[in-house]
Amino acid sequence: MRVVKTVDEMQQASRECRMTGRKIAFVPTMGALHEGHLSLVETAKESADVVAVSIFVNPTQFAPNEDFESYPRDTERDLGILQEMGVDFVFTPTAESMYPDDHPFFVDEEKISKTLCGVSRPSHFRGVATVCTKLLNIVLPDFLVVGMKDAQQAIILNRLIRNLHFPTELVVAPTVRDEDGLALSSRNKKLTESQRVEALKIYQSLKTAKELTEKGTTNTDRLIAEVTNRINSLRLRVIYVKAVSLDDMSDIREVVPGQTLIAVAVWVDQIRLIDNIVV
Repeated sequence: MRVVKTVDEMQQASRECRMTGRKIAFVPTMGALHEGHLSLVETAKESADVVAVSIFVNPTQFAPNEDFESYPRDTERDLGILQEMGVDFVFTPTAESMYPDDHPFFVDEEKISKTLCGVSRPSHFRGVATVCTKLLNIVLPDFLVVGMKDAQQAIILNRLIRNLHFPTELVVAPTVRDEDGLALSSRNKKLTESQRVEALKIYQSLKTAKELTEKGTTNTDRLIAEVTNRINSLRLRVIYVKAVSLDDMSDIREVVPGQTLIAVAVWVDQIRLIDNIVV
């Protein structure tokens, strides 16, 4: 495994792979790796000849009042895990190399990014789109592998690739969960035992919504009310519960089977978690 720290070195390594006809699959991460990330790496290994992973906590997707400074970081541990998994390249750039000249340039998606997480985090997806554009230009992958837990991000990246004409195919892997159903997230490390117990209500409520649709409920207002009522408690505060189209994240009033996403964001005390389910 080769750890690459500079933009020029990563671009050169990618060019050499492409010149020899090898396909590259790329998994962008912010580190603090968990089984969800590792499943993305396995998907990448199945998709291409070469696997590249980035570890970079991207400052531009955090607002000033968010948890950039406290976001979990353990690069040495992450590198050991990726070494064991047989990853070919790990790109670990600095913020200064990713954002030279006080980073006056941004990529801004102006529709899908304005709903769901974009309402309470208005600059978040601008940061995501910007850093992913940079990473695609640096790593030059044939495949970009992301997870369905971040469904809104996946839809935005799919459109970014299409609209900016990147020669890259997006691969969206299923959400990975712990045995108790909690969607894996680096922020789960911040949860106390009692907070984790409360957080289990998130997926339980989503499963209830899916069960209702399987029994014939199609009105999304009813599903939203059911999920909201099951989540709200002293320690859980709903940021949003939405029923949206998988195609463009637009609100829908009636369930379209297999094309409707119930998406939630929740505060567990001061820890923000997201999850979703397709119904």
